[in-house]
Amino acid sequence: MRVVIAEDLALLRDGLIRLLSAYGFTVVAAVDTGDALRAALLEHRPDVAVVDVRLPPTFTDEGLRAAIAARAEAPGLPVLVLSQHVEQLYARELLSDRRGGVGYLLKDRVATVGEFVDAVRRVAGGGTAMDPEVVSQLLARSAPTAALTPREREVLGLMAEGRSNAAIAARLFVTDKAVGKHINNIFAKLGLPPSEDDNRRVLAVLAYLNA
Repeated sequence: MRVVIAEDLALLRDGLIRLLSAYGFTVVAAVDTGDALRAALLEHRPDVAVVDVRLPPTFTDEGLRAAIAARAEAPGLPVLVLSQHVEQLYARELLSDRRGGVGYLLKDRVATVGEFVDAVRRVAGGGTAMDPEVVSQLLARSAPTAALTPREREVLGLMAEGRSNAAIAARLFVTDKAVGKHINNIFAKLGLPPSEDDNRRVLAVLAYLNA
């Protein structure tokens, strides 16, 4: 599985290269600026990109903007964003594009190596990997969720993280049938058609909330 890494801190960049290589990934490029990232993504068309939001020269949102620009030229290019903060404007733009895998993780909340590697693989496979804090901030600004019950909001948040029905049921200590009922209610209240496709349903919900 081919990966492009964008990280300006040399020590962390080298650590990501070593980590992903140890888990069977092939790092085809590791860059430290937004311009270099966009060029690498369009040249290599990797299976997944692991992107720091803040890159030189301004250290604001160059990484995320470069990833979005590359996805405009290469639709469906899987991108996993790593950040210290939730950049809501560009996060919404990234997540509202339903083509290809997307993820947004906060660096200091990645608890284990296994969790991070699983997120990279999930995004490369066309799925989603969302940090709960990112989901929480995006949902908090979304008026349509006001119609949802507290339990439905909880289920929606777990859906947005990329969790399957079975994983949601296990997390909430309820049955799969109960989760399915909550999801049907969520789609009905948000005016979205139900779907058994986990990735499509997550992206549909996020696209609706971020519209």
